This record gives sequence, structure tokens and C-alpha cells, in this order.
Amino acid sequence: MIRMEGITRIFTTDEVETHALSEVHLEIERGEFVSIEGPSGSGKTTLLSVLGLLDAPDSGTYLLGGERVDGLSPLEAARVRNRQIGFVFQSFNLIGDLSVYENVELPLTYRDMPPAERKKRVEAALERVGMGHRAKHMPGQLSGGQQQRVAVARAVAGEPLILLADEPTGNLDSRNGDLVMGLLRDLHAAGTTICMVTHNPEYAQQATRTVHLFDGRIVRENRAPLAQAVNQ
Repeated sequence: MIRMEGITRIFTTDEVETHALSEVHLEIERGEFVSIEGPSGSGKTTLLSVLGLLDAPDSGTYLLGGERVDGLSPLEAARVRNRQIGFVFQSFNLIGDLSVYENVELPLTYRDMPPAERKKRVEAALERVGMGHRAKHMPGQLSGGQQQRVAVARAVAGEPLILLADEPTGNLDSRNGDLVMGLLRDLHAAGTTICMVTHNPEYAQQATRTVHLFDGRIVRENRAPLAQAVNQ
């Protein structure tokens, strides 16, 4: 479903070139749960930004669902993001003056989706993450773990090809972090394709495959013990 070949991203500041990504080759199959690990500065967030069309590579080829997306205009990239990619961020990124329901519904409004279809999808997504009873609440009335659940609902309501999660447990305590990881595992078990950046080795091992980055390059890949146990 995703194929990256020779992806390079270079940042230039004060005459210093930083090779954030160097000749990255990556494939993600439909239904996989891939975690991306590496030390700070290894290129994890840059890779996720390129995967999510929030940033464009300087060179290389990126195919999403069989279509090239590395040379899209900003408007075209935004359209693909809205329809094919779901995002879960460390900081939740909920809009404070919109209700839980409205936060989940907002991305769907940009698709010119009929109100009845939006309502059906929002309610289903909120029930899926166990937040249907909080639909009328405002984000400020929720705990961090609950806000992240709403963020996950917003990401999956559009039925994206892939869900990208950037440190989804980074702002949560261990209990809520475990709950959010449990939710991601459930979504994966139901068929959702997930790519997650995490600094937590325990959470990384809950994915089916781990990609290790170092200095902008993929240095190794391995299947996590949990995935191996399931396959056996």
C-alpha cells in the first residue's frame, strides 16, 4: 500500500546541510502495524511527515495506494491527506471551542459529505473508541487519555488508507498510554493499517514490525516478539 524508494530530505540553515532522510526505502502492506524507532534526530518525525504529505521529499519516489504522491501541489496533497491519511498527534490537536462531536466531524465537512453520512461516521467512530457518551463535551472537560481517544476517532472516521501516529502516548501517564495502545491494537486487529513513531520500546514491540532509523537511514527492520507469537 505504501512504497518509498530513495526518499531524501535535506534541511539547509546557516550554510549547514542536515540530511534528515537519506535514501530511505520503505514498504508498508495493507493491514500492517509498523513502529518507527530511533534516537532523537534520527529522522523519525521527518519520515512520518513525508508519509503524511505534510512535507515533501527532495528526491525519491513515494507511492500511496499505487499512485505517485511525491510531486503533488500543496492543494493536491491536502486533498489526499483528507481522504486517505488519518493522523494522531502527541498533543491531541483538538479544537478547544468545538465539542467532541464537532472535532471528529470537522475533517469530513471538507469532503462535501452529506450531513447524514457525517453523522453516521462520527457516531460510529466515537463508539469505536468508547467516547460516544462524551459527544457533547468540550475537550477541556476531558482527561488526556480521553482527548487522545477523541483524536483517534477523528483520524479513523474518514476511513483512511493508513493511520499515522506520532508519539500518541507521549503526553500520557502509563495507565492512559496503555489504554491508547490497547485501542490501537484493537483498530489494527479490525484491519486498520498503522504506522507509529514511539520512543517507548515496550509499545514498539506491540507492532507487527519495527523499523529502526539512525542518521536518516533505515538501519534494520524486525518483527516484534508479540507479532511473532501471534503468527505462531
